[in-house]
Amino acid sequence: MDLLQLRYFQVVARYEHISRAAEELRVAQPSLSRTIARLEAELGSPLFDRQGRRIRLNPYGAIFLRHVDRALSELDDGRRALRDARDTGLGRVSVASETLLTITHLLGSFRAAHPRADVRLFQSTAEEMDRRLRAREVDFCVASQPLTGTGLKSVELAREEVLLAVPRGHRLDGREKVTVPEIADEPFVTTRRGHWQRTLLDRLFAAEGLTPQLSCEGDEPGASQDMISAGLGIGLIPAISRRVGTDVAVPVAWVHMDAPGCHRVLSLVWNGDGYLSEAALRFQEFCTSRPFMTHRLPDPRRGRARRATPSETS
Repeated sequence: MDLLQLRYFQVVARYEHISRAAEELRVAQPSLSRTIARLEAELGSPLFDRQGRRIRLNPYGAIFLRHVDRALSELDDGRRALRDARDTGLGRVSVASETLLTITHLLGSFRAAHPRADVRLFQSTAEEMDRRLRAREVDFCVASQPLTGTGLKSVELAREEVLLAVPRGHRLDGREKVTVPEIADEPFVTTRRGHWQRTLLDRLFAAEGLTPQLSCEGDEPGASQDMISAGLGIGLIPAISRRVGTDVAVPVAWVHMDAPGCHRVLSLVWNGDGYLSEAALRFQEFCTSRPFMTHRLPDPRRGRARRATPSETS
């Protein structure tokens, strides 16, 4: 048994598909199949159930995979620790987020405070975040949905209301609040399944026994406000998007949702037993030692963002 066999097994177990695994590993399918067969022979147990060209991880394979994941993660952490010990800087910190807009200011402030840190950023869905954390591809996720992988730890960074954004001049422009049934026939601008905005929209409508009408589905939540302003529909937008200046640049009207649970919780998530570089440790402390949102959100009934007074921002 060698490390190459274990890494090949890990990828095949993730895909449960030889050709997809071979494509990622950039090896020939017959060679990959032989490697897995040799591993099974050495272990004395089959790791996959085979049905024609399809394979499925069996109970023996699931048991072995848990140990392989831990072993390879320890080796990867060891490599990172040695690399960081050789570096003159603080090392690398890798962060995944569903939308880049959410953490742009945070990462900019961190880089200004720690210019020797190597910061890497990835845009990911909640499902991809779980995978990236398990594979040690990222140190942290800034998540708007619960991540439930084994051994994950999290801390809440912020909790904010989610508002309904409508184009200026829309029939709801000027309303203080609306219910879900009142907007059941409106076209919605939202994200694809897997993103928190779509999850929230589907949950709010399902609670009323309704299904939302969609006019646009995308992968970048930060673009929704522009499309709403252009009149392509209405949509759910987090209150952070109404920071000073954005309402002037992208004019929309804001309405409260009269629906329970219409809010977003931002959490910092990481592997509880994973290696963290000095840069990652400082990023963790940077995120948790200060308010994530430092500005005061304006009244949704006003057309323009109101500048916060000193007493409000203190």
